[in-house]
Amino acid sequence: MKVGMIFECGPDGADKSVCEHLVRMLDPDIEIAPSVTLGNKPNLLSECGSSAAQLLADGCDRIIIVWDLYPAWREKGQRPCRKEDCEIIMNSLATAGVTPANVYLVCIEEELEAWLLADGRAISAVLSKPTHPVKVKDKKKPEGIKNPKKQLNKIFQENTGRPYVDRQHAKMIVEELEDLNKLRRCITFVRFAEKVTGGTL
Repeated sequence: MKVGMIFECGPDGADKSVCEHLVRMLDPDIEIAPSVTLGNKPNLLSECGSSAAQLLADGCDRIIIVWDLYPAWREKGQRPCRKEDCEIIMNSLATAGVTPANVYLVCIEEELEAWLLADGRAISAVLSKPTHPVKVKDKKKPEGIKNPKKQLNKIFQENTGRPYVDRQHAKMIVEELEDLNKLRRCITFVRFAEKVTGGTL
């Protein structure tokens, strides 16, 4: 099976690197088409249709469109709407002549870092040094955390004195995962896994 994914980030973005790694963990036999990165959320919402059409033309069996409910540039008090996002995406697909049968939408609540916060051991492995072991607790309800990127940044600052940089550190954390059990606490990750594999997690 060949899977194509569309992201709102840039070519070296955290969403792309993390999700591609997770697909390989879910099923090493899945062929991952070159991912499409559309730069930001407004571009993803409006341009994903033509990208999906191209991925289908390139032989993909399933297309996964992944975006954060809250964009990186969130404004104070901003309340984005998943329903509105989905409607814009469906319009983009329809305009491009793509039927949604093999296209699946995964809106992460609130942003990718919620998935990472589920597994404290993996974060600890990235932060620890031989002379300075770090122990970060799992977040039992990671998708209930407001501004998870800010929360992860706080953990990095407290333990290393340096900020969390998503393009660099998100991939490092996901590569330390021993399994996906703790990520199953995230409903949006479970949806991602089921849509990628075509089965239940």
